[in-house]
Amino acid sequence: MIAPTMTIPNSPATLQASVVGDEAVTGIAAMDIEELARRCAIESERFYRGQSHDSRYSYELFRRALVERDEIAWNYLFQHYSALVEGWIRRSGAFVSSGESSEYFVVGAFAKFWRAVTPERFAAFPNLASLLQYLQLCASSVVIDSVRAQSWAEMMPEERINEQRAPRLSPDEEAMQRVDRQEFWRFIDSQLHGESERVVVYGSFVLGLTPRAIFERYDNLFESVYDVYNVKRNVLSRLSRNSHLRALFGQA
Repeated sequence: MIAPTMTIPNSPATLQASVVGDEAVTGIAAMDIEELARRCAIESERFYRGQSHDSRYSYELFRRALVERDEIAWNYLFQHYSALVEGWIRRSGAFVSSGESSEYFVVGAFAKFWRAVTPERFAAFPNLASLLQYLQLCASSVVIDSVRAQSWAEMMPEERINEQRAPRLSPDEEAMQRVDRQEFWRFIDSQLHGESERVVVYGSFVLGLTPRAIFERYDNLFESVYDVYNVKRNVLSRLSRNSHLRALFGQA
């Protein structure tokens, strides 16, 4: 709800502003989906032009798509933001060497976003900016998962890896290497506990972010930068003890 002008508590002006704000929110929630999508387009255009805009229409479109699982709302959401997501993907350093079309990754980004933001988790995203920030993370990660998934060597001290067991691939084995990396990251993902660990791992080892940068981007998940450090240390400690990973890299 838009905050009213500061006035004396419980004054008529305050009560009137509160009623107007509540009515606006109620009106948006009751708005026809086609009209809601039209207003989203109008407000986005105002944003891109640097004009005053209202993000509540787009937020409501996200809510209907993700909380109500409204297929029509989801289709409008995809149409409205696919160009933005494609731009993020094309600016990814990994995209050039991906061998895939940007449209392929756009679909993957939205699919990942849909799976991650369940109706129960929607409340963790209080505004449009937080939703778009997470959608951007999904867009980055699907590209990275496909072409730049790092090896276990990049997540552990170099001296702890048995170099004799390191894979030595010829050029004609490149496709198999790519599949192996994707499987590796799927396994890593299965070992992570909660969204905070996933953000720290992908932020640290895929996006190359420092703990402070991760905290600044996702301060809704962490109370301080020290929480990011703790999560990262705990994840690496737990994964380093994983018997499957130790066997994979020839560690005793």
